[in-house]
Amino acid sequence: MADQAAIVLGASGSVGQALLAEIVRSGRFSRVFVMTRRPLNLRTAAYVQERLVPQMDPAKLAQAVVEALHDCAMEAVGFSVLGIGAGTAQLSLEQHRAVDVDLNVAFARGLKQSGKVQHLCFMSALGADINARTSGSGAAGMPRYARVKGESEAGVVSQGPPIVSIFRPGVIIGSQHTPRMLAAVLSLLAPLTPAKFRSIRTTDIAQAMVAAALRPPARSAIHHYPEMMALIAGR
Repeated sequence: MADQAAIVLGASGSVGQALLAEIVRSGRFSRVFVMTRRPLNLRTAAYVQERLVPQMDPAKLAQAVVEALHDCAMEAVGFSVLGIGAGTAQLSLEQHRAVDVDLNVAFARGLKQSGKVQHLCFMSALGADINARTSGSGAAGMPRYARVKGESEAGVVSQGPPIVSIFRPGVIIGSQHTPRMLAAVLSLLAPLTPAKFRSIRTTDIAQAMVAAALRPPARSAIHHYPEMMALIAGR
């Protein structure tokens, strides 16, 4: 087992569950900290520790990250897959930002302040664009959604660790928010879909993020479907 730690935000979601399972399966992390608002009752390896942040506001989250890593005698890798998922169409712009931007940036800031983290693996979304319009619907795939994701990327890069690997999946197969019929149709259409826009499984996102963490890059980069598949293949 490698002498490194992992610290995870967003482990309760579909991708987060797959990510945590992949981190444990890899056998390459000797300590794993899971930042969560409520107990997840994880049934996994003994070295996986939940760190509760009942009032999940930016200041408290950043401080909790610093405290979690304070007594960690090894370097750590950060992972964030936190995002609202479905239901963004019903939220105001500020409500959406409060989670996808503010909490992710606070997590990244805590990682940097800890002095233990040089690399953050961060899940965003296909089409993220900080210059997109803020008007209209906040539903996934719409300009306002892309704007929030673009803002979250910019925030974690500017306030987080020196290196940020950004992952931009399209439609996520295996997510509780993706209808099974849609997933089936997209799988059938995959050979006709440009690689960048293909749907991707939760387990593939998880494998790509862990692969990136285990082969630390020299600089920040953005990964779409082709790059994620290359990471999994070890290329």
